Amino acid sequence: MIDLHSPLFARAAVVALGIGLAGCAGLGDSFVSGAFVDPAKYDLYDCKQLENERKAQAARTADLQGLIDKAQTGAAGTVVGEAVYRNDYISARASAKLAEEAWQRGKCTETAPAIVAPVAAAAPKPARPR
Repeated sequence: MIDLHSPLFARAAVVALGIGLAGCAGLGDSFVSGAFVDPAKYDLYDCKQLENERKAQAARTADLQGLIDKAQTGAAGTVVGEAVYRNDYISARASAKLAEEAWQRGKCTETAPAIVAPVAAAAPKPARPR
């Protein structure tokens, strides 16, 4: 019979929970991540919209990765990072992947940054006679 109050049972439960969460951490780029976003999400986007979306998804993914990394520094941080941020991270990565695929299909290219012309100094106004 298993004693549910034994230290051995508690350790085994913690190990099993850790293994389960470690399995979830590897879902990011697997086929399951496609379940988090609509595959046709970017089908009607033009190149300019895709360019903006790619940048936004890259920023979102980086922000979420930073939050996950920060959470892992605290007590029970791995569990917190996985529970709070992992689904959003997987969704952002899947969206970024779909936007990139639509970008490639559309043969889009990066737009050059706008060149700002220097503002000419205004000629000094003549002083008004008093």
